Amino acid sequence: MKTILAVDDSRSELRLVEAILQQSGFRVVTLENPEAALMFVEKEIPDLMILDVVMPDMSGFDLCRQLRARPSLSKVPIIFCTSKDQDFDRFWAMRQGGNAYVTKPFAPHELIDAVKQCLDKR
Repeated sequence: MKTILAVDDSRSELRLVEAILQQSGFRVVTLENPEAALMFVEKEIPDLMILDVVMPDMSGFDLCRQLRARPSLSKVPIIFCTSKDQDFDRFWAMRQGGNAYVTKPFAPHELIDAVKQCLDKR
């Protein structure tokens, strides 16, 4: 079973992502802040990560850069899932090391499709 790490400061968003992905057969680990995510990846390497962009203390972009700097995580797909819907935000997310970008609110199939595409490319 593939493990997906989801990081978002909104509990309701995390519950939604968790429910959608669990129904699709994934193990989902949810964390509410980037610092917890950095500690988690010290112990376990997920198969894919989903990051919000706007979080207190550290943005998803900053978290992505820190994750990409670790050799063990350099190839793990990262999907940004955020309410930021401008073309520049999408561009910047890919420049930071993201593999896909899903804009909130999203239909469940949009998230599932992004996850499957990223995992298939891996």
